[in-house]
Amino acid sequence: MARLILVRHARTAETGIKLSGRIKGIPLSPAGRKEAAALAGALSAVQIAGIASSPMQRCLETAEAVRAMRGPSVKSRPDIVVDERLTEVEYGDWSGQELRKLMKDPLWSTVQRQPSAMTFPNGESLRAASARAVEAIREIDARFSDDETWLCASHGDIIKAIVADALGTPLDLFQRIAIDPASITVIRYSGERPTVVRVNLSAEGAAAGLVDKPKRPSLLGRLRGEG
Repeated sequence: MARLILVRHARTAETGIKLSGRIKGIPLSPAGRKEAAALAGALSAVQIAGIASSPMQRCLETAEAVRAMRGPSVKSRPDIVVDERLTEVEYGDWSGQELRKLMKDPLWSTVQRQPSAMTFPNGESLRAASARAVEAIREIDARFSDDETWLCASHGDIIKAIVADALGTPLDLFQRIAIDPASITVIRYSGERPTVVRVNLSAEGAAAGLVDKPKRPSLLGRLRGEG
């Protein structure tokens, strides 16, 4: 089973202030560029076989920071493959609105308490967003071999939906999952079930816990004198 590293894009000037949605042309802020650089440094020793990304600029800039930190060989710097299914939720009329204003909307309670029932005004339902993102992740993951690691750069709500699916948790509970900007979440998919290995790691936590290490023989192997 391949190892998936899910990365939420680093901060923009609107993160935590506005619901950016699919508005084009929102780059990383200076603080976000520093976060992306720290993230790239934390992952620099991890062998990454492929990189997928949402088409939104903030995700592409985050993914490129990770890619640029890698070695000079083509193998160590895989191309970034854009998949539209990994893009942000289409928030419709809510796009670009200040969060403090949206919190006063009666529909805000639905988003928090029963996300599966939420369709954003003139936008997308959270159920549809979850379905297309999970489909993309599972389809892309199947392209990699068991011992490979690949990376996906996406958005907070999208990553929460992917994690909820991997945990077997109803979408209505996905707000209990925290996914911070420039955070790392790790999932392994297998024929039987996904395994959520890490959730919402900071760059510092990733540096300590994700570096590839030589495989040690199993307990059974040591008892047999192997390795």
